[in-house]
Amino acid sequence: MKQYTSDKEAADALYHSYQDLTSEISKVIVGQEEVVRLVLTAVFCQGHCLLVGVPGLAKTLLIQTIASSLDMSFSRVQFTPDLMPSDIVGAETMDKDRNFNFVTGPIFANIILADEINRTPPKTQAALLEAMQEYAVTVAGKRYELPRPFFVLATQNPIEQEGTYPLPEAQLDRFMFNITLGYPSYESELQIVKNTTGAARVALDKILHADDIMAFQQLVRRVPVVDNVVEYAVKLVHKTRPNTAMGSERASQYLEWGAGPRASQHLIIGAKCNALLNGKYSPDIEDVQAVALPILRHRIVRNFKAEAEGITVEQLIQELL
Repeated sequence: MKQYTSDKEAADALYHSYQDLTSEISKVIVGQEEVVRLVLTAVFCQGHCLLVGVPGLAKTLLIQTIASSLDMSFSRVQFTPDLMPSDIVGAETMDKDRNFNFVTGPIFANIILADEINRTPPKTQAALLEAMQEYAVTVAGKRYELPRPFFVLATQNPIEQEGTYPLPEAQLDRFMFNITLGYPSYESELQIVKNTTGAARVALDKILHADDIMAFQQLVRRVPVVDNVVEYAVKLVHKTRPNTAMGSERASQYLEWGAGPRASQHLIIGAKCNALLNGKYSPDIEDVQAVALPILRHRIVRNFKAEAEGITVEQLIQELL
């Protein structure tokens, strides 16, 4: 890991590393620049991501490509209705000498791809909760620390409702970003088809190591923020809370629940990282706005009136900004 003489030098190094990462990822992923930016922002903010999109939009490929460009261990867990918590965290087994040994599960890696997370029952979804929040798992009363850095990048299919288990609000709140993937443009899809129907294989270079990422995570935390930016972020979250002193009229009209304090924390951390990725040394209100939608999208709940009138969460957040 390279040593930096100042935070300014480290911030410049993060900016250049981000440019290198995006150019490396673009060898495989065509378009989706905003999605890539948000996933990398979560990595540098020590957050977790939920990617929501219809089948075939390369959600899994995107995560695997990002993992390939980072020199870290990677595990993929395909979530199914019969998956048990022990299939994720590991279990104790008895050896020939009748001693119990803990066999680690796939969660003991730096990057976890939780594929189609809503296909598994709440009991197994909950196995991820402790890991995402505590960076540790408890098996047979014993606590096991997970390797650092640690990220859960989960995918979810929004159109198949049969045999799925919607994530509870408590678990959704632990994801820093809820990122929706749309269909590619005509030009992007042309490029995708050309790239993926030939014999050529792309080898990706490793841009950052685990130690580099942990150093950059600490750097993001040290970024100074002026009071008016913090006040804007906290006021924005308060505006989402219906029937409260600072809640907006639209929130009281169309929302059942607003965002909690974790949203305010993520807005500031996300804004700090967004500023660094754009070559700035301190965030402004535009940086808060740049990360607000994926942070608030899964933390506010519409009421029946909003659903009946076809008012989306995204529309309400844009009005509050």
